[in-house]
Amino acid sequence: MKVVVIGGTGLIGSKVVTKLGEHGHEAVAASPNTGVNTLTGEGLAEALEGAQVVVDVSNSPSFERAAVMEFFETSTGNLLAAEAAAGVGHHVALSVVGTERMPDNDYMAAKIAQEKLIEKSGIPFSLVHATQFFEFVRSIADTATEDGKVRIAPVQFQPIAAEEVAQAVGRAAVGTPLNGRTEVAGPTRYQMDEFFRKALDAWDDPREVVTDPHAQYFGSVPGERTLVPDEGATLGTITYRDWLATNK
Repeated sequence: MKVVVIGGTGLIGSKVVTKLGEHGHEAVAASPNTGVNTLTGEGLAEALEGAQVVVDVSNSPSFERAAVMEFFETSTGNLLAAEAAAGVGHHVALSVVGTERMPDNDYMAAKIAQEKLIEKSGIPFSLVHATQFFEFVRSIADTATEDGKVRIAPVQFQPIAAEEVAQAVGRAAVGTPLNGRTEVAGPTRYQMDEFFRKALDAWDDPREVVTDPHAQYFGSVPGERTLVPDEGATLGTITYRDWLATNK
């Protein structure tokens, strides 16, 4: 089948395109640098011609409240309208585990708005909610650093390799629309401050990790279970230790 991957040149999207292609599907990477812009609508109609499935793994370039809301509402609205015109039968979107548990967070609020647009569109859909990617844990540590110390909340944390997120998105794309969500997470659940102590040690990073119940995570203080999935989630098999061995 023809699957158009919005954000198909990014971290997750490029992996989804590769995996779908390996299984014999016509996977088309669509992004501004391939001439497809969901914010302006440029190239959308042409890209979606003949597509059975659209996968949206695009992301906002800014996490500032107004900008991120504008991105997801405008981009998703344009995309859904183009899909309806093209007769696309399945919309797959990548979202975040815990969106509804952190609605005060600017990014999560924008993802909630995106999901509501998808749910109301009338197009059969599947939402893939993923936990944080291994690829971003270093930037989380850097963002959490104050005066040379990494301040992390003692909450549950279950990160996953981007490779396995892409697998989950690809499975959803070729499957029957869920008209709901599925959750994916890494194989191991940690206390987040302990995870970062072990991670910094593995990186030979001398910074001290300080347990801080008030530490923010992308602008909000997470609850105990905000960042982890409910029971029944699909779990990956790649551990952080194994991932790090090939991604130093």
